[in-house]
Amino acid sequence: MNRKSIAGFFATLQAANPHPVTELEYSSPFELLAAVLLSAQATDVGVNKATRKLYPVANTPQAILDLGLEGLESYIKTIGLYRSKAKHLMQACRMLVDLHGGEVPHDRESLEALPGVGRKTANVVLNVAFGEPTMAVDTHIFRLGNRTGLAPGKTPLEVEKGLLKRIPAEYMVHAHHWLILHGRYICQARKPLCWQCGVSSYCDFKPKTAAP
Repeated sequence: MNRKSIAGFFATLQAANPHPVTELEYSSPFELLAAVLLSAQATDVGVNKATRKLYPVANTPQAILDLGLEGLESYIKTIGLYRSKAKHLMQACRMLVDLHGGEVPHDRESLEALPGVGRKTANVVLNVAFGEPTMAVDTHIFRLGNRTGLAPGKTPLEVEKGLLKRIPAEYMVHAHHWLILHGRYICQARKPLCWQCGVSSYCDFKPKTAAP
């Protein structure tokens, strides 16, 4: 995908959805951080179902700590891998209270130092909570980067670096959401819905799928 096609690709996505938002429900940087931590290998729908019950009771690091591990588990047990996620979230809350005054830090190094928080989670928090032009590469974005020719790479980090280099600056803040939503609903893994795709004319994917 050349520079002109990339600009058209994102201009089209922007026109269709000028203000994209995450499908995870949150009302503070900490709620977002916790939701993203819980969302690994789980759906946003499943995470939202659990946090709708958890957050009215505990939505700060100290409140989560006050719940205790078993108390936290009781709220998130419908989410896959809930035991390890509960443990990581409790440890992260302890560090947030002890090292950051209960606030979510605004830098990558501090975020990635939190248990259960990797590069992807840190990028989501930096982008969504703080408006940083980062790119969190999940399975959808990794697939899109390679399939469309937008930023081919063998690893998520390669795709991330390619996207940061190739996406025009004016689209960077929202690019993460446009790509995730496009991958989730249109450019799907098994059979991309090319006949419904508004950006198919910019895409390098040659075996375009036809309507059933």
